[in-house]
Amino acid sequence: MNKLISRMILLLTTLRLSLSLSSPSYPTVHDVLRSEGLPAGLLPQEVDSYILHNDGRLEVFLAAPCYAKFETNVHFEAVVRGNLSYGSLVGVEGLSQKELFLWLQVKDIVVENPNSGVIVFDIGVAFKQLSLSLFEDPPKCKPDGNFLD
Repeated sequence: MNKLISRMILLLTTLRLSLSLSSPSYPTVHDVLRSEGLPAGLLPQEVDSYILHNDGRLEVFLAAPCYAKFETNVHFEAVVRGNLSYGSLVGVEGLSQKELFLWLQVKDIVVENPNSGVIVFDIGVAFKQLSLSLFEDPPKCKPDGNFLD
């Protein structure tokens, strides 16, 4: 009887180990952005989780709203949403960019030609072209925006 229990324990341990080794590792949201022709640095390091729906809707969850800096200051809400397709994130919600003294909602983010080295932000009143190199690495995001000025 003890031999049977020992074998069962060994079998269960082996099965558990093989399942844990074969369980899929999921890509980070930064990996997903790269695979869709966008730079990883569009979203901060502090992303807690994300959902990529079958229809391309992307929902990104942060622990709290926060501020980062690219060329200008940006503000991330606790949830950032948009429709992801190759080279673009459109219908963006939860991301705004400071221009002069105004915070403007980012509506769309597009990389039309990766060879150009340019990424375009639609901020409603204008299209802002920025260097892709600003977005190579995910920025550090802080809860207090005063450090950015």
